[in-house]
Amino acid sequence: MDVKKNAERFTGFAALYEDARPAVPAYPVGVILRYLARPAAHVVDLGCGTGLSTMAWQGHCTQVTGVEPSGDMLAVARQKRADGIHFVQAYAHDTPFANDATDVVVCSQSFHWMEPVVTLAEVNRILRPGGVFATIDCDWPPLSTWQTDAAYARLYQKVHALEAELPDVKDSFVRFPKEKHLHNIQSSGHFRYAREVMFANTEPCTKARFAALLMSQGSLQGILKRHPQLLEKDIAALQESIAEAFPTEPFPIDFSYRMRIAVK
Repeated sequence: MDVKKNAERFTGFAALYEDARPAVPAYPVGVILRYLARPAAHVVDLGCGTGLSTMAWQGHCTQVTGVEPSGDMLAVARQKRADGIHFVQAYAHDTPFANDATDVVVCSQSFHWMEPVVTLAEVNRILRPGGVFATIDCDWPPLSTWQTDAAYARLYQKVHALEAELPDVKDSFVRFPKEKHLHNIQSSGHFRYAREVMFANTEPCTKARFAALLMSQGSLQGILKRHPQLLEKDIAALQESIAEAFPTEPFPIDFSYRMRIAVK
């Protein structure tokens, strides 16, 4: 199963991704450090994208390294390099770190693009005893109004149908179900304890950012790259719904998150 083609899925919209996506909130960082129960010397952020999730660790560890296979995403991430913040181009199942090199490994909105067996074996290899592994995923769409939720559901029902129907789209990625993350972690045999944690975070938003958020997903972008005409009317309808739903801005939106956390 070739997961390397997943990196190509995120080519061409790194700037959109960077401007629209949420940063990781402080809450999961605090929970991870509580489970670690020692100062974090080195944190590894697998599938770090443009570095939004990597920057959440600034000031909470001695060093954090973002790992990302997509050259487009990595180019944006590397603009954030600073003391204690580094980025490398690599796949999650084949990192350049030594055995027992890190205290925390985290995957933010990325573990579903990784083959779980080989990735968890690599996490186990680089994680020190007592270290913490966590996957952090937000639910889509962010909570706003029921009208925009419904418009999003209509668009992505069509997106997922097209993903299954169009051979050139269907064969362009490999995705692993998020709902199996905890089971995969527990059944790997690498961790003494694992559980799921749910939380939410409120952010201010504008109509432009809200539209960009929904456009920043790889499933939609995968179709737009190959068959943009199939979604033109649906995207226009969603944008119209957004314009009508929010007469004033900024307005609040809520991201709901699911974190699976495990201790080696």
